[in-house]
Amino acid sequence: MARILVVDDDDHVRFMLKRALERDSHDVLTAENGLVAGRLQRESPSDVIILDIIMPEKEGLETIMELRRDDPGVKIIAISGGGQLGPSKYLKMAKILGAAFAFEKPVKMDELKAAIHQLIPAGTCGA
Repeated sequence: MARILVVDDDDHVRFMLKRALERDSHDVLTAENGLVAGRLQRESPSDVIILDIIMPEKEGLETIMELRRDDPGVKIIAISGGGQLGPSKYLKMAKILGAAFAFEKPVKMDELKAAIHQLIPAGTCGA
C-alpha cells in the first residue's frame, strides 16, 4: 500500500482516481491545485504524487519544480488532457522537470497502476 496524493482541478477526475486507487488498498489524499498539493506534501509526505499539468492557482509544471526543489527524490506521475500546446508537449516538459511517468487523459488505470508499482515496489512504501 502506498500513500498517494492526487492533484487535479477536475472534481470528477480526482474522485475517479481516488476511488480506483483506494480499491487497491492505497491511502489517497487529494488536492485541487498545486498550492494545496505543496502544503499537503510538506505536512504529510506521500509516496507518489499524481499531478495534472493544467490547473488554476498553481499549474503542474511549476508544482513539479517546487516539489523536486523541496524533495529531489519525490516520485511524480504527470497527467494532462491538453492545453494550448497539446498534452504531449506539456507531458514532455513534465518529464524533463522530473516526472517519472507522464500519461495523457483519459488515463488508463492499468498503466497508472503499473507505474505506481514500478515507483513503489510492494513492501517499500512509507505509508
